[in-house]
Amino acid sequence: MADIMEQQLNSKTAMELENKYGAHNYHPLPVVLEKGEGVFVWDLEGKKYFDFLSAYSAVNQGHCHPKIVGAMTAQAKKLTLTSRAFYNSVLGEYEKYVTNYFGFQKVLPMNTGAEAVETAIKLCRKWAYEKKGIQEDQAVIVVCDQNFHGRTTTIVSFSNDQDARKNFGPYTPGFVSIPYNDLQALKKALENKNVAGFLVEPIQGEAGVNTPSDEYIAGAAKLCSERNVLLIADEVQTGIARTGSLLAVCGNCTCEAHCERQATYTKPDILILGKALSGGAYPVSAVLADDDIMMVIKPGQHGATCGGNPVAGEVAMAALEVVKDEHLAQNARRLGAIFRAEMQKLVETSPLVKGVRGKGLLNAVLINDTPESATAWNLCVAMKDNGLLAKPTHGNIIRFAPPLVMTEEQLMECVSIIKNTFLSYKG
Repeated sequence: MADIMEQQLNSKTAMELENKYGAHNYHPLPVVLEKGEGVFVWDLEGKKYFDFLSAYSAVNQGHCHPKIVGAMTAQAKKLTLTSRAFYNSVLGEYEKYVTNYFGFQKVLPMNTGAEAVETAIKLCRKWAYEKKGIQEDQAVIVVCDQNFHGRTTTIVSFSNDQDARKNFGPYTPGFVSIPYNDLQALKKALENKNVAGFLVEPIQGEAGVNTPSDEYIAGAAKLCSERNVLLIADEVQTGIARTGSLLAVCGNCTCEAHCERQATYTKPDILILGKALSGGAYPVSAVLADDDIMMVIKPGQHGATCGGNPVAGEVAMAALEVVKDEHLAQNARRLGAIFRAEMQKLVETSPLVKGVRGKGLLNAVLINDTPESATAWNLCVAMKDNGLLAKPTHGNIIRFAPPLVMTEEQLMECVSIIKNTFLSYKG
């Protein structure tokens, strides 16, 4: 460490250190970030960039939001961790806050998105055996093709992504995959009396911001209700105002609490949250459900040492207050419409772009090349050189998801960078 500190750490050295001592399980864009504030990040050499990825929608509230960082540091000076062997002074307050905020009776606090998905799977199965009456070990959970719910052994068992799945078997049984945005396929799958739940992303982010029809989630909820099947919404990436609503299942609702009078809101039976639940400041995730589902979990049957720690509780409450106080859902909806309109102009003027899709400030541009090509990657490198950071997904799709605190003036500056990069690209 002393040897490294004696040198002036630069981007080249930092990347070499990661490549030499770290597992090669990611393929980062060649930029080394040192500082962030709001919609901006800076590299080790001091170059400033617009962040158009938001840590995969974890920093919806912007980098290093002072309210969130303040809550974290204040609590860290008092008490960081007790485990759940004892009560702590923050957890109950946080549980009341988050359940009221999203309109559920109970929350099970966890740390990461994948942990929360695993928790929801376990909860669904236990409910199936103890409440629905499915024979033990026979429960089936329906999932969708091209899903991304994490990379644990159970989750990759029902993934289509061969990079995430190959040579990690044997795989966990109990899952059936159907086409996304296909209510007829779901209806047919639900004919199996052993189906306990339907696990779905309201928008498939990792699949290239695959956005379903407006009727899909509401239709899925209706089908699940008719068959006494739990609708499990994975909103780890789409939740917390990213799509222009508090949750992507909300339709056009932007309030911080839900009730039966809001016809546009499809309430899932189990809601999975993470990422922006902490504004990217701390690992916080949550599984929310009502009593008739959540109370099948008894002491000792599930948990996490750090889940529900006092720092996490304070950080999450501050992060959710920022979303409400700064009207981030409304801002995402308004700026998202502007962004898609501007990108549609690019579709009409550049042969590189064949389409744009998304909702709120979760959007993607489809590159007119094969998934095996390097075009999308090269465009992202070129945008990086021009001061904007984004990443490709699925080879020929570029995801654009800036922090929701972005202003219209900043957005239009970013639009100009994107357009100029694409129009001057030589291949």
